Amino acid sequence: MARVALVTGGTRGIGHAISIALKNAGYRVAASYAGNDAAAQAFQVETGIPVYKFDVSSYEAAEKAIKQVEKDLGPIDVLVNNAGITKDGMFHKMTKEQWDAVIGTNLNGLFNCTRPVWEGMRARKFGRVINISSINGQKGQMGQVNYSASKAGDIGFTKALAQEGARAGITVNAICPGYIGTEMVKAIDPAVLEKSILPQIPVGRLGEPSEIARCVVFLASDDAGFITGSTITANGGQYFA
Repeated sequence: MARVALVTGGTRGIGHAISIALKNAGYRVAASYAGNDAAAQAFQVETGIPVYKFDVSSYEAAEKAIKQVEKDLGPIDVLVNNAGITKDGMFHKMTKEQWDAVIGTNLNGLFNCTRPVWEGMRARKFGRVINISSINGQKGQMGQVNYSASKAGDIGFTKALAQEGARAGITVNAICPGYIGTEMVKAIDPAVLEKSILPQIPVGRLGEPSEIARCVVFLASDDAGFITGSTITANGGQYFA
């Protein structure tokens, strides 16, 4: 029977590509989303992948939704913690709400979604947890103290949990994308992209969501069973970690 994968934030951007790639690789995929009902429904019609609406920053909401996914599809074998938000601002102007919202989704969300599936993975002696961090969690970014802190926290979460899961057949890894050609990035002023962003990327282009998705498919596979606690730096050479 096909393994079950849950991709949080799985209906748009990088998550959209990950969901499709996992389905194409033979997984039974569920994709979560937080608020854009129209986009989620369009995604479900396009792909045939069931969608589940919940806020990863709420443990109770995540736990309830994950139980429903497992009731509908079966035990979750692969969890891709992809859901993330930004609320940028210089630190001297950053509000407590901006800080709490980003930490709540990008860091607390990892606990909220991983904890409900962890014991099942341990019992079955198999699991794959793949956390989508960011280049800015590795190097930091001005105007993104909250985001950079959350994404750095994702890497620490990955390294510690990998040590706990190893003997139980569970791998835990992180992927740190650089600038990827999602709607959000492509909405940046083309002049800014050309003059300020692309010159920082040695390969001279934005990454494609499918390139991150292929990393996920590999880490989810049996072939990656000896890789855990690792960070894949997928940024076109912009930053070496």
